[in-house]
Amino acid sequence: MSTGAADQQALARIPASDVVEHLIREMTLEEKLAQLVGVWVNASTDGDSVAPLQSQMAGDARSWDDIIADGLGQITRMYGTVPVEPAEGARRLVAAQEQIMAASRFGIPAQVHEECLAGLAAWKATAFPVPLAWGATFNPSLVRDMAARIGTSMRSLGVHQGLAPVLDVVRDLRWGRVEETIGEDPYLVGTVATAYVQGLESTGIVATLKHFVGYSASQAGRNHAPVSMGPRELADVMLPPFEMAIRHGGARSVMHAYTDVDGVPAAANRALLTGLLREEWGFAGTVVADYFGVAFLDVTHGVAADSGDAAVLALRAGVDVELPTVNCFGTPLLERIRESALDESVVDEALRRVLKQKAEVGLLSPDFSPAPEALSGPIELDPLENRALARELAAQSLVLLSNRPLDGVPSLPLPVSGSMGVVGPLANDPFAMLGCYSFDAHVGASHPEVPMGISVPSVAAVASARFGSVLTSVTGNCESATDQQIAEACKVAASVETCVVVVGDNAGLFGRGTSGEGNDAADLRLPGDQHRMLDLVLAACAESGTRAVVVVLSGRPYALGDFVDRADAIVQGFFPGEEGAEALWDVLTGVVNPSGKLPVSVPRTSGGQPGTYLHSRLAGRTEVSALDPSPLFGFGHGLSYTTFELSGHQCSAPTMTTSDSVTVSCAVTNTGSLSGAEVVQLYLEDPVGEVVRPVRELIGYARVELEAGASAVVDFVVHADRTSFTGLELSRIVAPGLVKLHVSTSSVSDAATHEVILHGPRRVVGFEREMLTPVEVRGLA
Repeated sequence: MSTGAADQQALARIPASDVVEHLIREMTLEEKLAQLVGVWVNASTDGDSVAPLQSQMAGDARSWDDIIADGLGQITRMYGTVPVEPAEGARRLVAAQEQIMAASRFGIPAQVHEECLAGLAAWKATAFPVPLAWGATFNPSLVRDMAARIGTSMRSLGVHQGLAPVLDVVRDLRWGRVEETIGEDPYLVGTVATAYVQGLESTGIVATLKHFVGYSASQAGRNHAPVSMGPRELADVMLPPFEMAIRHGGARSVMHAYTDVDGVPAAANRALLTGLLREEWGFAGTVVADYFGVAFLDVTHGVAADSGDAAVLALRAGVDVELPTVNCFGTPLLERIRESALDESVVDEALRRVLKQKAEVGLLSPDFSPAPEALSGPIELDPLENRALARELAAQSLVLLSNRPLDGVPSLPLPVSGSMGVVGPLANDPFAMLGCYSFDAHVGASHPEVPMGISVPSVAAVASARFGSVLTSVTGNCESATDQQIAEACKVAASVETCVVVVGDNAGLFGRGTSGEGNDAADLRLPGDQHRMLDLVLAACAESGTRAVVVVLSGRPYALGDFVDRADAIVQGFFPGEEGAEALWDVLTGVVNPSGKLPVSVPRTSGGQPGTYLHSRLAGRTEVSALDPSPLFGFGHGLSYTTFELSGHQCSAPTMTTSDSVTVSCAVTNTGSLSGAEVVQLYLEDPVGEVVRPVRELIGYARVELEAGASAVVDFVVHADRTSFTGLELSRIVAPGLVKLHVSTSSVSDAATHEVILHGPRRVVGFEREMLTPVEVRGLA
């Protein structure tokens, strides 16, 4: 019997509760380090990159057999690196796992991870709406359902970990990765992300929270730029979503951010990854590196002299697994440990967390089979149920920004008859629906010889299918248009009764698009020639009396102040996924009543608005600056084809102690003639704080769906902990004094305000505080 076979048999006889400690005692240092790395088996250093500096970060140059000789921690993106038939990907995975298990003494399989930010990032898998669209739905339960479907597909393919969701709170709308975020408010981000985590984890997939922490606040919105943020803003804006997703979502993995905060890169920040995350919050899962993030401590940050120093810094800080491939945690780290630069006990700490997680997902079970469930029959990664859910999500995410009356009748929904034109750079572009982490945009765009793996109809294609004769003019692309193309669009606009003008973004990576990772914007003007094109097309519509409907399909909001009074209606969509065009026409024609609300503010002008609604008094409009940063449409804004009235406002008490709660209630009535949904929003204002406080912040919301004429009562239970903030001593406190609770339908429109006085002692609260505002929607008799 071989040594490996004997070790595997011995391992099978050990009680499951003792397996991890047995392995730590028996493994050589080389075998331990092998469990702390991933290998990107299909990655190429040629052509387009899907990770930053990918071509320069080739990783371990050894052969596959040599790399796996001592085992392997993770396999990186077996399905999501190149277009591969799902069945072929599964067969390759089986072969790789069998080789890994046979090569190592203990027969431990690798943990397999994939991207799943807008659906599983694999060829032929459903492309769901991007996270910014999730935020626009204000519907965590629907997001939970989506995540469960994504997790089910991943699990069937033999995947164990998903690199999602993104919990970064938007601070600068110019940042290219705004589309990957859920919005500009930490409570919205936290609650929606928590629902996603719950859905993914319910299927057995390890959810990975990213990017911990501060990444979205980079200077000037530039990807990987330094973060100049104080500890108070970090604690009150950036950290709460992570706290929620760990405590209420049960996330089992966290990915460190690329950026440094005040000069300390996240990958080398022990106070963050160990002191806060593990010791204070009690997080027991794994911390994985963002791709090449450990090596970047040397290559881009300059806080390490070489790969070995970078490995020591990261492991000591609390990074458990180097991804996507072996750069630092292999030979460079081995040499440092043998030189006594790092004690082996630090390796054991990381290894213990890695092996416990492998045990949780079944990889240490004696009866583990490398054959994924999907190989037992036909593999369908985009079933009809997924597409139906994608369409529902897309429809709920579309935001009706404006809807001017024409002859006393709102411009939308569109009439059932009349000539139709669809123009603009995105009129006939399926990629207008896809974010940069959808497979066909993320990977497929680099393989033009391979067809899209899913059906993604364009706006014009759906219009033609529904209306028959539709005039179409594709006005260049998102970045350029000729005078002739613009003139053709104007000609179409002038010749029809309704013209739908489709503008916005194409998602891509590192300069290969106008939105997405590395595609940061200099300002918030529509990209390329679209501002000029839209200006001329709207002028042509006005001259000919054409109804002009502007549709923005983008990864970030753009300045629309020059068009809001000239367009008859404006609809905002944030990369609504494969069913986005169908959902759009459902909304435009009234099949679906729009109910989306803005998860980010829409600016009026293209410059001077790097911030968000979550600001202090002096960051808003003042008499001491000629620049007005007020948005055109505020966070939480969104119109409907019906009308709603909020009434019967009550607060259960005018006072409460600093450890008590009050209930804020109101009745919501659909006063129009159509069924629809309103999102009731509850904002906190702290008029006098010991530190500068935001003008308002969202602390609760409820999506209320009502038939015409129906009513419901919404109850928000507001614990005093929900008023907490980081005080002068940098502890989170609940302070006595006056707070105002605003019941609203957006951040800029209040229906009622309740003043509540907190009395009692000043309390210090932490991770165990009440983070949520429970809400109940009750029907009226």
